[in-house]
Amino acid sequence: NAADVDMYLETPAFELSLDEFEEYALARLKVLRKIEEMKTRNLPPDQFTSQLSASIKTNLNSTSKKVDIASHFILRAAYCRTEDLRRWFLAQECRLFRHRLDNCAKRSSDGLRDFLARNEFDLDRVQGREKERLRDKLLSVPGSPNPLEFNATEYYRVPFVQALELVSKRECFVEKGFAYVPLGRIVSIVAAKFRATLSKSLALAAGVFGQVANDESSRIGPLLKSMNSQYTGPGAPNAVMDASGENALTAATVDALAAQSMPLCMQQLHVGLKRDHKLKHQGRLQYGLFLKGAGMPMEEHMLFFQREFTKIMTSEQFNKNYAYNIRHTHGKEGKRATYTPYNCMKIIFGNPPQTGVEHHGCPYKHYDDQNLSALLTKLKIGGLSDRDAIMAHKKEGNFQLACTKHFEVMHPAATSVEGINLDGVGNHPNAWFSAS
Repeated sequence: NAADVDMYLETPAFELSLDEFEEYALARLKVLRKIEEMKTRNLPPDQFTSQLSASIKTNLNSTSKKVDIASHFILRAAYCRTEDLRRWFLAQECRLFRHRLDNCAKRSSDGLRDFLARNEFDLDRVQGREKERLRDKLLSVPGSPNPLEFNATEYYRVPFVQALELVSKRECFVEKGFAYVPLGRIVSIVAAKFRATLSKSLALAAGVFGQVANDESSRIGPLLKSMNSQYTGPGAPNAVMDASGENALTAATVDALAAQSMPLCMQQLHVGLKRDHKLKHQGRLQYGLFLKGAGMPMEEHMLFFQREFTKIMTSEQFNKNYAYNIRHTHGKEGKRATYTPYNCMKIIFGNPPQTGVEHHGCPYKHYDDQNLSALLTKLKIGGLSDRDAIMAHKKEGNFQLACTKHFEVMHPAATSVEGINLDGVGNHPNAWFSAS
């Protein structure tokens, strides 16, 4: 209903505990990442709508508006600090807003009117003689109501610049600098205003972000700084993978599972570890956190690495130089922090690997065309047309789409198997592993 749609114009004044602060933010982050994942997969509109509605129901379906409002402003603060983060947050929030407003408009014209009145949209309604004068022109617009519905259809006059989306699609009549828009298409005008308002608010927030983030006495600053890298899929602290039974990830089963169920980035780390019997620091972090997120217990993680590393060093050297870091990864040393696995964006935009020495990073981003093509052929990933499709995504800079295509080639029946969660396959290595 109209109450579910908010322009987020007023900063909330209610108090939250730190647990609520993080819980609400991560709940909304799951929804926004779901939106990004579905847009990456180019889902048809009906599937996009139904899956987004389900994600909202699962994560933000609170009887209190508090969760929705608080989570928006927390993430606004977390995502304001760089242009890339602002752009990402703005895109997903606008899609979420448009989804909710579209649903409101479809359910009832009264609901849309209520929203417009509550948010003080001062729209100039076209009535009487003026509406009749424009009758033929308004009815000539593609998708307009039929003549029998014309009298009951509300039209509004808005400045041309506020209706650019409708104008570009020829979905409104334009005269003397004004666009004439039926009530059902006012959604586009409102969505444009929401985007402009939020974009300005993010830019303003960026100016004061440093004061909060760099306040050493604040416990909120570190949370905001790390929010965009928080993992919300399988293996997250509140969504630990089931690592029992035949699919348990242990030192004994990891070799088989690496070959059949790991994305290319983790396969390459695994191969590098087995070949060189060691990994450089970034590789140990990327692979170790992935194994942890995939459900490998610390003891098995330690055993697996120890078996490989001690092929080129003594147990004493391993314990002295590497055991502490593994315990630290699992939150058993130092600050005992809970470290989460790297998502695709962190891997793609992280430090590139040194060729021939390091194995971390994203093969689709960091390998040249010749090396990636040779690797895909060596691993017998699909047929020639499949590999060409993967390479085409790589050449266009769509590294996550290349990874998603790899998954689809390896698991052609995945979309038809009930209970398989494909959310985030192209956004997080652990989601890829879990779905596989």
